[in-house]
Amino acid sequence: MSKTSPSQRPSYSTEQISNYFSHISLPKTLQELSHTSSLHQNPKDAFNFLTQLQRHQLATAPFENLQLHYSSHHTISLNPDHLYAKIVEKDNRGGYCMENNCFFGTILRSLGFTLHSAGARVAVAASGTPAEGFFGWSHMVNIVTLADGKKYMLDVGFGGNGPVQPMLLDAEHSHTQNIPPAEVRLIYDNIPENTDPNQKLWIFQHRNDPQSPWLPMYCFTELEFLPQDYEIMNFQTSQSRNSWFTYRIAVVKMNLEEGEVVGTLMLVGADVKRRKRGETEHVMTCANETERVEALKEWFGIRLGEDEKAGIRGMVTELHG
Repeated sequence: MSKTSPSQRPSYSTEQISNYFSHISLPKTLQELSHTSSLHQNPKDAFNFLTQLQRHQLATAPFENLQLHYSSHHTISLNPDHLYAKIVEKDNRGGYCMENNCFFGTILRSLGFTLHSAGARVAVAASGTPAEGFFGWSHMVNIVTLADGKKYMLDVGFGGNGPVQPMLLDAEHSHTQNIPPAEVRLIYDNIPENTDPNQKLWIFQHRNDPQSPWLPMYCFTELEFLPQDYEIMNFQTSQSRNSWFTYRIAVVKMNLEEGEVVGTLMLVGADVKRRKRGETEHVMTCANETERVEALKEWFGIRLGEDEKAGIRGMVTELHG
């Protein structure tokens, strides 16, 4: 990687991008499109490419926080080289929001897309609490501008209720299908905590099906956040005892069929579940660490080394059954 000015961001080499395409099993036709001028000159081609790139990323690199529990250091690095090694060179590993989106943003930049990243606040409702409001800055999204000037939000790090395709930043744009039967949309509005009603943000909303109410998942600004901003956010999110990432284990991976995301496979705490087309199936409950380590291997293809397994000893998330 090379860096020549404060505004210059790291990028991956042609060989690294090729290995990444193979890792996520991106179709050959799309890999070939990435080498043509049409990818950046034709907004329709760009949108279709980004949609499939996002979905294949989601189906390969899970939303997970295992490194905070199964490691000797219990820390998270946002270094692009470290992220590439973790996500591409290790089997079936991903990361939490800032890891996956920082990595994905570097991939997009390396492919020549015009983009910047922005901070987001996760909604209280997204945590399962039926209350209004948002937490502090703890999430990250990428905003890509295509040749026609239209901007799209891309997010590969929010888990089961996150978007599965680029979201157009247009307040008049109607809702779109997400993982069937769920739907998502963006609105541009004030949030409850703001004292100035003129302060508006993009609010990403999700509903389980067309009959369910819309719930806010997070809100984000178009203001560019810098790498040093994410270092501060990452430290709080990964180290604060008020952050759920430090006291709960979660792994969420998308299920892709013929280019469409149709469901999720998840491990939360000790429970493995899978959800497809709105129906949830309880797969198993892990009674102890041996069973959870085996579940990670069997259901997610994640193989933990002996040093990683030892890292959870004494942690609040260790299963003692």
